[in-house]
Amino acid sequence: MKLIGAGFARTGTMSLRTALGKLGYQAYHMEEAAMNYERGDLAAWNACLEGRSDMDWHKLFAGYDATTDLPACLFYRELMEAFPEARVILTVRDPEKWWQSFEKLTHWHNTMIERLKFVPRFREFQRLFRNVERVAFGGMSERENCIARFNQHNEAVKAAIPPDRLLVFEVKEGWEPLCRFLGVPAPDEPFPHVNEGIATVDRKARSVLISDLIKTALPVVAVVLVVIIVVLYLLNQYVLR
Repeated sequence: MKLIGAGFARTGTMSLRTALGKLGYQAYHMEEAAMNYERGDLAAWNACLEGRSDMDWHKLFAGYDATTDLPACLFYRELMEAFPEARVILTVRDPEKWWQSFEKLTHWHNTMIERLKFVPRFREFQRLFRNVERVAFGGMSERENCIARFNQHNEAVKAAIPPDRLLVFEVKEGWEPLCRFLGVPAPDEPFPHVNEGIATVDRKARSVLISDLIKTALPVVAVVLVVIIVVLYLLNQYVLR
């Protein structure tokens, strides 16, 4: 692990993840936790957030050299202990604009994902979201509380991380501060401002839902087909003759 993303969700973490990918980093975002359901990432996060077990950071982030987004940003101190050579990137945003974006995400979770809890991956993901709300915001989703917690987190990161190991970064600043911090040349292309609006998040969730339903249905369909074939065979052998 080379880079620890300490910024909350909705601060440009997907843009940072994409930018880091263009610079050769494999970054772990909350989206990875959902996509790695079969690997056990969601279960591991929930066990950690609920205090049922410690997280094996090296196992969780095997194959990754950067983190962004929740819930990893809540554990920046633990990650610095586990990866003492890593540096920290704190993505920030105007608190009011952050809240407006985060509130829309919360509303989407409380409607779309809540309806999909019959699917194991989505049930575990919604549990993760609830755990993150509890740990990050004390389980209170009111505007004043969330903005206060958001500001407190950012100030705590700035106070805890030595300046030479910390980049406070707004994605609207583009490549220059990020590449200077990493000591690499800026790519000859625009900085990837990935606007992960709710429509995009919803579309991705529906795609994963369809995939999971197909995986669930295939064994059932296979069994039904076998039964039909057996029945037809028996009818042909013993009834229709």
